[in-house]
Amino acid sequence: MSGPRERCAIILGLLLAAVCAHSQVAGPGPQVIRSLSGQFVITASPEFSLLLHRPDVAANTNFVRLEPALLAVAAERFKLSLGHALGLKPEAPWSGKIFLALRPARSLDDEVYVTASPPPPNWNYRLALPDVLSCRRYARSLATVLLLEMANRHHAAGADQAAEIPPWLAAGLAQSALADDVAKIILSAPARKIDDLAQSRLTNSLQSLDPLAGARRILQNDPALTFEQLSWPGDDQLDGSDGGVYLASAQLFVHELLGLKNGAAKSRDLLARLPDCRNWQSAFLAAFHEDFPRALDVEKWWALRVVTFAAHESGPRWPTEVSRARLAALLNVPVTFRSNSNALPVPVGISLQSALKNFAPAQRDAVLRTKLRDLQLAEFRLAPPFNLLAAGYRSVLANYLDGRKPALRPAPASGLPVTTHRSLSVAQTIERLDALDANRRAVEAKLDLLPRTLNSVAP
Repeated sequence: MSGPRERCAIILGLLLAAVCAHSQVAGPGPQVIRSLSGQFVITASPEFSLLLHRPDVAANTNFVRLEPALLAVAAERFKLSLGHALGLKPEAPWSGKIFLALRPARSLDDEVYVTASPPPPNWNYRLALPDVLSCRRYARSLATVLLLEMANRHHAAGADQAAEIPPWLAAGLAQSALADDVAKIILSAPARKIDDLAQSRLTNSLQSLDPLAGARRILQNDPALTFEQLSWPGDDQLDGSDGGVYLASAQLFVHELLGLKNGAAKSRDLLARLPDCRNWQSAFLAAFHEDFPRALDVEKWWALRVVTFAAHESGPRWPTEVSRARLAALLNVPVTFRSNSNALPVPVGISLQSALKNFAPAQRDAVLRTKLRDLQLAEFRLAPPFNLLAAGYRSVLANYLDGRKPALRPAPASGLPVTTHRSLSVAQTIERLDALDANRRAVEAKLDLLPRTLNSVAP
């Protein structure tokens, strides 16, 4: 329970935040606030906001309640946090203004809109925000518009299309900022008044020495997403409706990327290249060409980093029944099935053997690489003997995929190395998977576990 001294500190902090922002009110129209640097211009509708004043929303620490004066301070702090992660100096010059337009929230899931206006003389940006939104969406929206401003500083004169920001970059940096010190970058509106003095809600949280502690908790039970999945997220993933798996994966990916040699400088180079590239993928590979000569090298590096991350602190092992169900799910390949040409597609699951027999080579290899990585991750958490079974499946898939790669052997005549492909037949791989399936069923019978029912078709 806070005493008088703590209560005074809260009040003074709110007054200081308001003083730090330069405000001006023009008649009965919307309030206009300018941040200390002048880069952020905040406008607020004079319309009364019901959600902003609801007690249950004020008590919910998952949401931020935005007021212009506090937002002007918080936005500057967020910019400093983002710049620090990218190795930018606090006094680094900016070129485009960011207009933050607040409107009364109609629901707890209102949309956020980002628009960019091209020169002359500079690119400017408008971020339309509801005055009540989730902390995750708030942080990601600010990260997106700030990265846009950083990228478009390098835009060629006369260009009329803004740079495309990688979704994982904005999401990952936003999550890192929240993990670093959420109290500094999120200043919520006062929740109540005592003796006519506004009282702000403070959320005391112990900052872990591990900046990935939150991501680690989420990824203990769900595998991190692949680079391809990070590149094409859905709205539910960006908002954290998938349990936070996408955001945790993005935070880990950006953390590992910045940890590369000159990772921050290469990330800044990525932003500088974005305006001149057709898509962010081209800019990314150009900026990180020393680490990833090809797109496939990103997936390989990322798969290894995820496995290392999981091994560092894999968490407690799952119970035997959970381990059985997890392994069975990992060996299941989701597809859609139509009983006839006019029928609606129905989601079903097929075995790895069926995927090997029926999928095109490129699709088959992509599915097996994902399964291989997921088996590696799950192996740390599965209870015996299912961890040994997972290792067996992993070995079979690794051997098959290795057989798909070019190999060097000496030519009989010249002795010089020539490129060839080691042959590893689909039939041999299926035979080994069948043997593992039989072994798995025997283990389940011995442990007297109920058979798992899957919506699947015969392999």
